[in-house]
Amino acid sequence: MVMRNFNLDQREAQVIWRKKNVRDTEKGLYKGVPQEHIISKEYWMETLWSGIRQELPMYLEANDIKLHAGANNLVNSWAVSVNVYFPIHQNKSLKGLMLEFLKQRVSSEIVELYDVIIELAFPGDSPLHPSNLLGETGGKKGTGITATDVAFLLKTKTGNGLVLATCKFTEHSFYTCSARRTNRKGDQKGNPDPSRCMQAAADCHYESICHQTACGRDYWSLLNLSEIGKNTLKNCPAATEGFQLFCKQAFAEGIMKKGDFSLVVSAVAFDDRNQELKGCLKETGIDDFQTGWGEAFDGDAVFKTWTHQDWVQFVRENQVDGEFDDWLTYLKERYNY
Repeated sequence: MVMRNFNLDQREAQVIWRKKNVRDTEKGLYKGVPQEHIISKEYWMETLWSGIRQELPMYLEANDIKLHAGANNLVNSWAVSVNVYFPIHQNKSLKGLMLEFLKQRVSSEIVELYDVIIELAFPGDSPLHPSNLLGETGGKKGTGITATDVAFLLKTKTGNGLVLATCKFTEHSFYTCSARRTNRKGDQKGNPDPSRCMQAAADCHYESICHQTACGRDYWSLLNLSEIGKNTLKNCPAATEGFQLFCKQAFAEGIMKKGDFSLVVSAVAFDDRNQELKGCLKETGIDDFQTGWGEAFDGDAVFKTWTHQDWVQFVRENQVDGEFDDWLTYLKERYNY
């Protein structure tokens, strides 16, 4: 049985949705090539549920967040993240439902959800800013640094909590490490030997050979592999398809080590139909990132996952008097959630 390509399926579905819901009829460009699933940039707000079209642009401007480059791409995960999770920022009842959802899916220690933040990045002078915590310089919120698609600020039974959620839709992986290129980029020298990243964990101390470390990025100084990780990983977990997970794990662990939070979670919220994403780390030795990634590390930060379908269904089953029917209808028609 040949598996259907989830990305192509969703492109086709979004083109059908576009014809009924978007005024723009022009094909947007991707690397200079017109694509029907991309709309003109000036119409990007028509990728949003009507209930957030007014507040979201104001939120981005007020928080100095650069609009995502793919905001006009109908299969880009950014639109999914704001359509599915930004309404929680606006609505007290929906925030209460997400609190209960996080208690079930993340930790029973959570007692309050008091804010939802898009593209979380701490202030530049904070020790928790990625430039200070990870050595990432030259970027800003929304581009160039480890940020968080959606962050949930919490109270737990023992202190403050933070869930850093990366949102995925049709992406096939968590991307290749940026330090494996052999050519120079900006002030970063090319990697003289990317093949060294492909050594098994049992035979290699990755921090000692990591080109990210040589370029001043402190990911490995914050992370420790577990015995499972040492025995399972066939290459550096960041090397081929896991770089984004790797950066976020280091970010979460670094925040936890600073001591301001009693709970820090690196999370992935994704589409349950995306089988390629689930298995993208197989060559690294992790059959399914949902279970294998968290097991590969020893630390104080937690790794959790849920699907967009999980969250939307939770709202559908627990809302009162159809309060969110309009939003749920939109998500059903747009994404079949």
